[in-house]
Amino acid sequence: MADFFEGLGKRLSDAAADIGKKTGDTLEIQKIKSDIRSLKRANERDLIDIGRMVYEKFQDGEVSDMDYVTLCEEIEKRDEEIEKQEELIVKIQGEM
Repeated sequence: MADFFEGLGKRLSDAAADIGKKTGDTLEIQKIKSDIRSLKRANERDLIDIGRMVYEKFQDGEVSDMDYVTLCEEIEKRDEEIEKQEELIVKIQGEM
């Protein structure tokens, strides 16, 4: 009977250790995933800043690469459409 309880105690101890390790692993994985998300967000911010700098150079006439020029012209067209839409909102609100 003592062997039974010793065996049971060992199995319970092993199971608890296994659960503890899995919990630790899960926490470590979540931390790593969080670090990855932070790094990706930092890259996205930098890419946005690069795009903004290229667009500002385009506005100043300093960009000649046609790939950039085409994208910048599309941005200008959308900005003009945004202005028209905002004016339409103001007009509609004035009629109310």
